[in-house]
Parts: sequence; C-alpha cells; structure tokens
Amino acid sequence: MQATPGFGSGVDGPALRSLRGQATSDPRGAIQQAAKQFEALFMQELMKSMRSATMSSGMLENSGTQMGTEMLDSQFANKLTGMPGGLSAMIAKQLERQLSGGLAAPQPAASAPAASQVWNRMPGASRSQDFVAKHSEAAAAVQADTGIPSAFILSQAAHESGWGQREIRHADGTPSHNVFGIKAGANWKGPVAEVTTTEFIDGKPRKVLARFRSYASHEESFRDYARLIKDSPRYAKVVEQGGSAQGFAVNLQRAGYATDPEYAAKLGRVINTTLRLQRTLAT
Repeated sequence: MQATPGFGSGVDGPALRSLRGQATSDPRGAIQQAAKQFEALFMQELMKSMRSATMSSGMLENSGTQMGTEMLDSQFANKLTGMPGGLSAMIAKQLERQLSGGLAAPQPAASAPAASQVWNRMPGASRSQDFVAKHSEAAAAVQADTGIPSAFILSQAAHESGWGQREIRHADGTPSHNVFGIKAGANWKGPVAEVTTTEFIDGKPRKVLARFRSYASHEESFRDYARLIKDSPRYAKVVEQGGSAQGFAVNLQRAGYATDPEYAAKLGRVINTTLRLQRTLAT
C-alpha cells in the first residue's frame, strides 16, 4: 500500500477562510490568530528538524508512525504557542506596523486585510511562496510529461536550490538556472558550471569539485529534468511510484540521485511545506 503525502498542522483552507471573516469585523484579532498559527507551524518545523538531527530517517517508517509523529508534533506546537513575549507576539506587532500603515486606529471593514494577505506578510513566507509561484507553470508541464505531482517536482527544486537562494552559479557569478543539481556527465554536450559541493563518500561528507549542467532559463532546467526522470531506466521506479510523497522521495534516494543518506527524509519535509504553500496560494 502506497503512503499518501503527510501534512502538518499548518494554515489550511478552512482556517484561512475563518481568519478572513474575522479580519472583516476584528482586524486586530485576525492578526493575533494568524500570528499564533504561524508560530505553531514554525514550532512544528523546528521539532521536525531537531528530530532529523538525532534520529533515523522518518521517510523509511510506515505511514502510521509518520501520522502519529506529525499529530504529536502538532499537539506540542499548539501548547507552546501564544506564550507572552513569544514569537507570535513579535509577529503580531510587526504586522500591525506594516499593514495599511498600522491598525492602531479603527478601519472600515472593506479595507481590512484578508487572512491570506496576513499570511503572505509573515516573516520568511515570501521567499518560499515566491519560489512556488514562479516555477508552478514549469512544474505543471513536468507533471503532464511524467505523471509526478507538481508539488513533488517543486519540492525537489526547492530542496536542491534552497528555495532559489543557493542556485548553482558560474565562476563569474552568472546563474546556471540549474535548480535540480543535475550533474554534467560525459554525455552532456551543453555548457557547464564547475563548483565545489558536498558529496557523501563512504557515508562521510567531503568537499569536491563537480561539473553541473547549465541552462539558458529555469524552464529549460525543468524540461531537462523531465527528460532525465522519464527517459532514464535508473529512475523508472521514481516515475512508477511518483504518486506518493514517500515513493517519490525514497526511490530518488535509492536510484542515487543524491549521495546524502538523509536525502529522502529532507525532501519529504520540503514536500509537506510545498503542499501547505500551494493550499495557501490557492485560497
């Protein structure tokens, strides 16, 4: 039985609709609730990161244990949220200063910010949301070509490039547009970018000089990724089981896409984040 993608607590569609309604009659209250939800999401992701640093890969567990762990994370995160002087209080103050020149004075209901606008202005939300929005069309094209959900494709690009912040560059600083970290093997006839990267050799991280493919655009990078995944027998199981987050991530690791022994677990967490972002952007 294939596992279905797991979702954290996050800010889901019903919660955003509820916040939007509250923003009309009580903008200050909407900000407080949005700040608390962001803090809960932040705490949950923090606990996942702490666990991954001390425990074995969760992606190799079954779907039941994964769900139980995520539920436990959600409960702990909610209990730690909203404490005086905590992160949500700081977020709320920042939002009150930024939204419409501050909400110190009462505003007409028509000008109250929607809950999705509140979420979009949360610290750290812009970079990842911008990445998802920017590459959604290209990821959808890869989905049509391979059958792999666009969220998984976006997540792999986000993981490899640090949400676009660690994109591979040439020695002169120009971008390679390679957001998937695809190496330039002997059969690659196009331009390359040589950079120092970390590879795991015999289970230990080593700094090595590697050659990566370079593209004229990000769209070209996505098209090349689609060809690689679809046409190479090495990734046949990735396409075959690409409908589940676990199957996609685990089979990429087994096929040797990356040398990091924790690659599947790390990619699985990014997939959860991307799915939440897609729901938020669609609201």
